Amino acid sequence: MDFREKNYVQEPIKHYVQEQKVQYTTNNGKTTYIELGWQYVTPNEALKMRQNSNNIIFRDVFINQLKKLNSDFLNEQIAENIIKEIENVKANINGNQVVWEYLKGLRTIYWQKEKRSRNVTLIDEYNLDNNIYQVTDEFEYSNGKNTIRADLVFLINGVPILFIETKAPTKQTAINEALEQIRRYHSEGPKLMAVMQLYAITQAIKFYYSATWNTSEKSLFTWKSDFKRDFETLVKTFFCRENIVRLLLDYILFAKEDEVLKKVVLRPHQIRAVNKIVERAKDKNKKRGLIWHTQGSGKTYTMIVAAQKIIENPKFENPTVILLVDRNELESQLFLNIKAIGIEKVELAKTINHLKELLSADTRGLIVSMIHKFEGLQPNINERENIFVMVDEAHRSTSGKLGNYLLSALPNAKFIGFTGTPIDKSEHGKGTFVTFGKDDPPHGYLDKYSIGESIEDGTTVPLYYTLAPNELQVDKYTLEHEFWALAEAEGVSDIETLNDILDRAVNLRNMLKNKDRIEKVTQFVVDHYKNNVEKLGYKAFLVAVDREACALYKDELDKHLPPEYSAVVYSSNYNDNTYLSKYHLSEDEEKQIRKKFRNPDSNPKILIVTEKLLTGFDAPVLYCMYLDKPMRDHVLLQAIARVNRPYEDKDNGNKKTCGLIVDFIGIFDNLEKALAFDSTDIEGIVNDIEVLREKFKQLIEEGEKEYISKFSNLSTNQQVPFILDYFRDIDRREAYYKFYKELTNIYEILSPDSFLGQYLDIYKVFTNIYSILYNNFISNDDFNYELRKKTAELVKQNTKNTDIGQIKEIYKLDANTLKKLDESDESDIEKIYNLNKRIQLLIQKSGLQMPFLISIGEKAQNLVESFNQRQKETKETLEELKKMANEIDASKKEQQEKKMSPEEFTIYRELKNYNIKEAEIIARNMGKYIAEHPYWKESNKSLIDFRQELYKSLSANQSDINKLRELVERIIKLLTHPEI
Repeated sequence: MDFREKNYVQEPIKHYVQEQKVQYTTNNGKTTYIELGWQYVTPNEALKMRQNSNNIIFRDVFINQLKKLNSDFLNEQIAENIIKEIENVKANINGNQVVWEYLKGLRTIYWQKEKRSRNVTLIDEYNLDNNIYQVTDEFEYSNGKNTIRADLVFLINGVPILFIETKAPTKQTAINEALEQIRRYHSEGPKLMAVMQLYAITQAIKFYYSATWNTSEKSLFTWKSDFKRDFETLVKTFFCRENIVRLLLDYILFAKEDEVLKKVVLRPHQIRAVNKIVERAKDKNKKRGLIWHTQGSGKTYTMIVAAQKIIENPKFENPTVILLVDRNELESQLFLNIKAIGIEKVELAKTINHLKELLSADTRGLIVSMIHKFEGLQPNINERENIFVMVDEAHRSTSGKLGNYLLSALPNAKFIGFTGTPIDKSEHGKGTFVTFGKDDPPHGYLDKYSIGESIEDGTTVPLYYTLAPNELQVDKYTLEHEFWALAEAEGVSDIETLNDILDRAVNLRNMLKNKDRIEKVTQFVVDHYKNNVEKLGYKAFLVAVDREACALYKDELDKHLPPEYSAVVYSSNYNDNTYLSKYHLSEDEEKQIRKKFRNPDSNPKILIVTEKLLTGFDAPVLYCMYLDKPMRDHVLLQAIARVNRPYEDKDNGNKKTCGLIVDFIGIFDNLEKALAFDSTDIEGIVNDIEVLREKFKQLIEEGEKEYISKFSNLSTNQQVPFILDYFRDIDRREAYYKFYKELTNIYEILSPDSFLGQYLDIYKVFTNIYSILYNNFISNDDFNYELRKKTAELVKQNTKNTDIGQIKEIYKLDANTLKKLDESDESDIEKIYNLNKRIQLLIQKSGLQMPFLISIGEKAQNLVESFNQRQKETKETLEELKKMANEIDASKKEQQEKKMSPEEFTIYRELKNYNIKEAEIIARNMGKYIAEHPYWKESNKSLIDFRQELYKSLSANQSDINKLRELVERIIKLLTHPEI
C-alpha cells in the first residue's frame, strides 16, 4: 500500500469533500444528512483565477458573488476596492481580524448614492446554497522573496479561508513536522496568513484544527465526530458546509489579553455546548440547564459565544442575555472589550441601582454583571420570557438568598448555569441540581466535559501530587477534628465559606503559622523550587492559610531568595494592622504583578496567596502549587486547577506535561473526604507522583530489553557503528524518540529524587544513544527535541562511565576532510553520517552565498536516505559521498575559473544538469539581467519579470512546457532559497 501523504491523505480528502450529501445515523437511530459539495479547482486553474501567485483571491468568483449577495447597491468597482483592502491588510493578526470582520459582515463601505454606510455581505450564512465552495491543491503563494505551497486550500466565494497541511501516517513526528511548516507559512507568507482564518493538520489518524496566528502545539484541537471516528467521517463532518461556515462566523473570537490581541476558535466540546444552550433557549417547556466543563476548558468563551448566538437569532425577538460572572472575569480585558467580539449592545452593570435601572427599562442585548448586584432587587422586576441568564460558577453563585433574589426578579427567564466542578454529594450539590439540573435527569447536566476528557484532548494537563515530609504536615488529629469532621465543610463551594470555617479552627491555624514550622516549610519550598521548578522554566504558587500566613511566608522567603522572586497578593481591609498593610497592593500594582507572573522571563516567580487568584486566574507557566491551606471539594478543585493549563515555550520548545501539587496538609491522604464527588466525575483529576516513579522504572526496564540488550555484549568501539546501523530504520528511530521523550519528561519532573539514583547510569546510556541519533540522523524537519535542562546537567556531571563510547569528532568540510576521514579509525557507517553532516552544515552556512551548493546537498541527503532504506551498500554510499565532497570543492574552483557570480554559476549548473544546450551563454545572459536588476527578488513584479526573462532565454532550447516550467521554478527556488 502507498502510504505517501499525497496519495494516502491529500487525495482522499479532496475526494471526500466533493461528495454532495452524506447520510449518517446517530446513536438514537435518527438519520442525519450533511452537505459538502466543494468544487475542485486544479492548481493551474486556481493560479489563473488569482491572476498571479502574489494575489490571494479568486477575483471573478469574488466579484460575482459580492454583486449577487449585495445586489441592491454593490457594483464591480466596489468589489474591486474590497479585494484591494483584503489583500493589503496588515500582514499580522490585526490584519487577520479585519478580514474576519469582512467575512462576518461587520465591515461597512460608504454608499455615495444614499450617502450612508452599508454593511457588506461576503458570505450568506442563512442560505448556504447561495455561496460557492471550492477546494484546490498545491496552492502556491509568492511574495517575491519567499514562496510557500499549501497542500489543500478551501475557499468560500473566492476567499481562501482554510488550508490543510497533510503528512504521511507512517511518521510518528508527522504532526510536529506539519506544525513547523505552519509556523514557516506565518513567517514567510504572513500576507496570505492574514487572509486565512483556520488551518488543519492531519496524518489520516487524527484530524486537528486551529485558528491561524496560533502555532503552538497546545492550540491544536482534535476534531471529533458525533458519529464514527474514522478518518473519512472526521473529514466529512469537519468540512460539512454548515460546520465550516459556523466555525468561521460564529466560533472565532478576537480578544485582548495583557494588551495583546489573541485569536480563539472554539473546541468541539464548546461548540457542542453552545448548540445545546441555543436549543434549550428555544425549548418552550424547559427553563434550566447546567453546563459542567472542567476547570481550564474555556467556559468564558463558551458563555460569550452562546450569548452572541442567542442575541443575533431573530427567533428570540430582540432578547436580553445576562452574563453573571465573578470579579476576576469582570475585570478581564475580555469583558471590557466585548464589543470588539461583535456584540453591539453591551451594558456593564456598575452598581445594584444601575442593574435595577437596566432591567426596569427593559434593556435589550447583553448585560454583564456580578451576582451580588441582584441583592435586594424587587420581585418581578422584568417578567419578559425572552430573557436568558447565564451564571458562571453556578455551584456557588446562586446559593442562599442571592439565588432567590435572582429567580424572583426574573420569574420567566431561562437560566443556564456553568460550573468548572461536578455536582457534589452534599446538600450544596443537591441545591445546584435543583436550581439548574432538574430538567436533565438523572445526572443533571445539559452538557458535560469531564476531567478525563479534558486531559485526553490536551485541553488541560494531568495533575500529580506529592506529600511533604511528615514532620512538615499538620497534626492529623487536629486536622480531623477542626476540619474533616465539620459537616459545614462538606461540599464547601466558595472560598469565603472555607475561610469562615478556618477562622474558627484556632488550633489548626496556630499550628500552620508556628514560627518554627514556617521556617522549615519555607526552606523546603526554596530548595524544591530551585531544583524542581525553576530549572524547568516554570513558576509556583504558595497557598497559605490566611493573610497573616502569607505575610509570614513572604518575610521568610526573602531571607533565602531575592525579594523580587516572590510577591504577596491578598485583599486589603481598611482596619488592617501595620504588618498586614505593608503588603497591600493598589489595583494597578496587582494588575502588573498578574501580568508579569504570566511572563516566564519576568519576576515574580512565586506568588503567595490565600484567596485571590485561586479562581479565575490563568497563568499557563504556573506549574507547582505548594498547598499549605486545608481545602476540599469545589474549592480544592478550583484551586489545584490553576496548575492544569497547558504551556509551551516557543523559544526553547519546552512543553509542560503536567502540573504538580506539593501537599503540606495531608489533603491527598484523604481523597475520599477531600473530593466528595462521584468517582467517575473526578477520575484522573490528580495522581500520586509515585505513579510517575513506577512508570519511569517500567520504561527503564523496557528500554534495557528493547535497546541496550542488543549491543551490551559488544566492545566499546563496536557499539556506535551498531547503533547507527540498527537505527537506520526510520520506524525504529521514531519509536526510540517517542520512548526517550517520555522517559526524559518523567526524569525532568522527578529530579532531584533519591529514587532516581539507582537509574542514573542507565539513563545516561539512553541519553548517549539519543545524542548519537540526533547528531547523525535528525534534520531540521525531523524530531526536534534537544536535551532538557536537567538531563543536560546530568550529562555534564562526572558520573560512572557508560558502556557507549563518546561521540567522536565531526570533521569540518575542507581540503583535508577526506584525508582525515580515511585516516580515522571510525567505521564506514560512522564516516557516512559524519561526512553527510558536514555537507549539510556547509549548505546551511554557505548556501545563501553559494546557492549552487544546494543541489549537491540535496543529492547527498537523498543518497543517505537510500542508504538508510538499505537500497545502497555501505562502501558504495561512502564512495559516492566522497565524490560529492570533491564535487563541492571542484564547483567552487570552477566558479572562480569561469569568473561567474554565484547566481550565474547556479543557473549554469542547473542548465547542464537538464542537458540544456548553450548553458553557459544563457547563464551569462541571465547574469547580466541580474546585474542590471539587483533587486529582482524584492517585489512580486520584479520576480515575474525575472521569470519571464528566464522563460524567454530557455524556450528555444526546451519545447516540453512541463519540463520548462519545472526547470524555471527549480532555478528560482535555488536562487531565492526559501528552504535555507
